[in-house]
Amino acid sequence: MMSFEMNDRKKIGLGLTAFGVFFSFLGVVFVFDKGLLAMGNILFISGVSLTIGLKSTMQFFTKRQNYKGTISFGAGFFFVVIGWPILGMMLETYGFFVLFSGFWPTLAVFAQKIPVLGWIIQQPYIRSFFDKYRGKRVPI
Repeated sequence: MMSFEMNDRKKIGLGLTAFGVFFSFLGVVFVFDKGLLAMGNILFISGVSLTIGLKSTMQFFTKRQNYKGTISFGAGFFFVVIGWPILGMMLETYGFFVLFSGFWPTLAVFAQKIPVLGWIIQQPYIRSFFDKYRGKRVPI
C-alpha cells in the first residue's frame, strides 16, 4: 500500500526530479550539451525512484504496455551518453510521452484548478480538447 505522506525520502526524490528536469532544460537551451542532458537524465530517474520507491519504479518501467516507452527512453539515454544528444533527446521525448500518457488526464484536471490557467482551460475550444482525451491513454 502506498503512503501519501511526505517523508524525507519523497522530498529528496521530488527535489532530484525537479533538478533533473532543470538540468535537461539547460542542456537543451545550451545547444544540446550532452553533459547537462546526461546529468538531467540521471537525476530524473533517481528522483522518480526515490519518490515512488524502487519496486514501484521497476514495476512501472517493466509493464507490458510501457515497453515501447521504456525502450525508447533507455535508447535515448544511451545516445545522449555516447554523444548524440539530438537523436537521444528525440527518443527520450517520445519515450516520455508514451510512458506518462496515462497521467495526462490527471494533469489536465489539476491544471484546471490553477486560478489563471484554469480560466484559460475553461474556454470552449481548449476545454473540448481536454474533454476529448479525458480518461483515455493517448495513442502514440
